[in-house]
Parts: sequence; structure tokens; C-alpha cells
Amino acid sequence: MAGAAYVVFDGDNDKWAYAYMNGWKANKYIDFTYENAHDLDTMTGRAQDEQYVKSNLRARMKKSTAVVVLVGEKTKNLYKYVRWELELALELGLPIIAANLNEKNRQDDDRCPAIIRDKGCVVHIPYKLAALKHAMSYWPGEFSRMSAADKNGGARHYSEFDKI
Repeated sequence: MAGAAYVVFDGDNDKWAYAYMNGWKANKYIDFTYENAHDLDTMTGRAQDEQYVKSNLRARMKKSTAVVVLVGEKTKNLYKYVRWELELALELGLPIIAANLNEKNRQDDDRCPAIIRDKGCVVHIPYKLAALKHAMSYWPGEFSRMSAADKNGGARHYSEFDKI
């Protein structure tokens, strides 16, 4: 993927999935690379201050070319950061990849945050290495070529991942 990917996730319950992504990236035997927007800078000890954290996260997202949201069981209920990050992604016009941790290859209405539900700027994929690699490689370019009407259309997915 050209450019940085900003990963949004439930830090209390889904950090394992984020760690897997970074593990795949670090493993020389796995063909999975991406520039992690969270590695672009570090937060100081002031990271407990919400205004400081959001300012830092905003700067990271502005340097990103796509947003990956790891959609877990409780993701849709998180407003302090997850919803704020998704609002910011929409505001910045970034393509969004919703990776379903239950491996569903469609929008999961029971888990998908309402703010990105039925949005044309979102591609929904199963949380699988091949699907993540494909979406991170192709969705930003596909999104940039879409018309405004298409970007406002319904949820998207890749049918080639229906069987995995």
C-alpha cells in the first residue's frame, strides 16, 4: 500500500487483531507490508489528556491514505475515540476498510458502527490476511477513481473473499 494506513480498533477488546497485523508485517516470511500511521510519531506522557490524544491522532490521520477499522463485537458502541476517528476519516474524505473480526465478507449490521454503515466510501472485508492485503493495496486507488455519487452509494465488498 502506498502511503500510511491509520488503524482504528477497540483497544480494550480487539488489540490482538491490531497486534496480528503488525506481526504479519514484521514476519519476513509473510508478504504483508504497510506503513502504520501510528508509527509516524509517538505520544508523550500527556497521552491521558483527551484533547492532546485527539490532536495527535488527527495529525496522524492527516498523513494517512486509508483507514482500516477492525470491527469487533463492541466496536459500534465506542464513541470517545472510535466514532470520533471515523467521523474524522469521513471529514477528510479517506477511503475506509472495515475488517470484520468475525470474518464476514459483507457489512455486518450487528457490529458495524452506524456512522459508516451503508456508506460507499467503505469496503467491508473479512479479517483475513489475503483480504486485508488486497483491500489495502487496491481500495485507496479504487476509491480515488469513484464519482461523488458512487462514494455516496451503499456498502461495498469484494466477492472473491466470499469463499475464504
